[in-house]
Amino acid sequence: MGNGINALMIISYILVGIIIIVTILVVLSKKRKKRLSEELNSLEREKNLIISAQILAELNKVESLINNDQLREKFNNWQDRFKKIKDVEVPKITDKLLHLEELFHNHEYEELKDGITDAELEITYLKTKTNFLLDEIKEITLSEERNREAIIKLKTEYREIQNKYKSNKNDYTEVSKPLELQFENVDKLFATFEMAMDQNAYAEVGKIVKAIGSSVGNLKEIIEEAPAIVMLGKSAIPNKIEDIVAIADKLTKEGYNIDYLNIDHNVRETNKKISDIFQRLNVLNIEDSVFELKTMLDYYESLYFDFDKERTSKKLFEGYLRSILLKLTKLEKINNDIYRRLDDIKYSYDLDDSDGKVIEDIKNELIDERTSYDRIVSMHRNRTFAYSRLNKEMEIINSKLIKTEEKLEITLKTLSSLKDDELRARDQLDEIKEILSQAKYKAKTFKLPVVPKNYYIELSEASMAINEMVKELEKRPISIKILNMRVDTARDLVLKVYNTINETIKTAQMAEQAIVYGNRYRPVNKDVEFGLSKAEGLFLKGNFKNSLEQAIMSINIVEPGILDKLMNEYK
Repeated sequence: MGNGINALMIISYILVGIIIIVTILVVLSKKRKKRLSEELNSLEREKNLIISAQILAELNKVESLINNDQLREKFNNWQDRFKKIKDVEVPKITDKLLHLEELFHNHEYEELKDGITDAELEITYLKTKTNFLLDEIKEITLSEERNREAIIKLKTEYREIQNKYKSNKNDYTEVSKPLELQFENVDKLFATFEMAMDQNAYAEVGKIVKAIGSSVGNLKEIIEEAPAIVMLGKSAIPNKIEDIVAIADKLTKEGYNIDYLNIDHNVRETNKKISDIFQRLNVLNIEDSVFELKTMLDYYESLYFDFDKERTSKKLFEGYLRSILLKLTKLEKINNDIYRRLDDIKYSYDLDDSDGKVIEDIKNELIDERTSYDRIVSMHRNRTFAYSRLNKEMEIINSKLIKTEEKLEITLKTLSSLKDDELRARDQLDEIKEILSQAKYKAKTFKLPVVPKNYYIELSEASMAINEMVKELEKRPISIKILNMRVDTARDLVLKVYNTINETIKTAQMAEQAIVYGNRYRPVNKDVEFGLSKAEGLFLKGNFKNSLEQAIMSINIVEPGILDKLMNEYK
């Protein structure tokens, strides 16, 4: 019973599923069919729009305008093309669309889809062809209106140009004849246009309008730019040239060399170009003329800067002439003096060849700089180069001379340092001897029961170091490096002796003071008496440090903190 019910439910689900699928397929099929039907209808409408009544109307307009063979030939050509489109190409598309309708009714949708795409391309091509034909026909039918509108604008612009010319005739003296001839030519072109319009010679009218437009545009450009060309070419540039040449002549007489500016050559080239510009102006060709003239004017304006640069360079150069000569002479004198004594210096301070090479290098640098200086001075006297070039050369020499001067200063400091080291060593010898004498005096003054052995060893070493230092100072040549080493060794050893005797005396004094202080406790404490006796024995043997420690340890039995008290009393 249960199995039967389950089977019925499964069958029900399957049937429902089938119904849903069939329904979906039917809906999709209807949508597809509707879309294809709409596309076919759209193609039919597009085809019907190809043959426009406007083409026939425009052809009728042209037919009424025919009065010459050329226009007749154009009209016949357009009629033939239109007839072919109407009687041959449109029917082909009609047949194609009928075939597509048949495919639609037969449900051959895949083939129908490809056919629709082909039909769309053919209709688009034919529409383009028809529109192109219509535009060609309108070139004639709209010619009069369009050309009349263009001519009205050109006449307005032309009258403005004429009025500006007549109001400012003095500005166009150089170009009045060719301008007036051009005005006559434009007047003739306007008359020719009217004649062509009367004769319906529309093929020629466009050319005439274009020629008038070109002529009026050229006239407008000339009217606007001719005064500037005349002003620049006849007044501004010639005046500027005259001023520049006068300044150049004055500078030349004052000793300036400005040949590098090529002023004479550039003036000749400028005059040639101005002559060429005015020749072109006479045939109303002003292409780039204003630009060329402004470029020339800018060039002559820039020459003022070059002249100022030369004047400034002269002042700087003359300053370098004096300053470099003084510095060069001074450095040569110093270096030559050192160079003459170089062998003595090397001998006196045990310098090797590498130490003396820098002086040789400085000498060679100064020779090169002197040669360069003399060469520049010679060029100046012969007026070989401009001051800007001479000043630049002097700047280079001055820069080199500064580096050489720095090198020489370092060398002088080094040599001075060697001499200072020797003098300082002699002064330090006296100081070291004095410290040693003080150490000896202290050792004799404080009557120690025993002088420590290390004192005599250190004293011997210090005395030997002083002797070595004396020997080094008496040597010729002196090695400053070795001398400085001897000074450091002697000073260290003497200070060691001084510190040793100081510490020994200090310790002995404190031990003696401790023993004397502790004597008060001998009668009352046997341990103290025993300890102090031991401290005295150590003291007499010269073992002062242990003696001090023993005495403090003994007294500390009866008087704790005795060390701090003894230290305060000692201080």
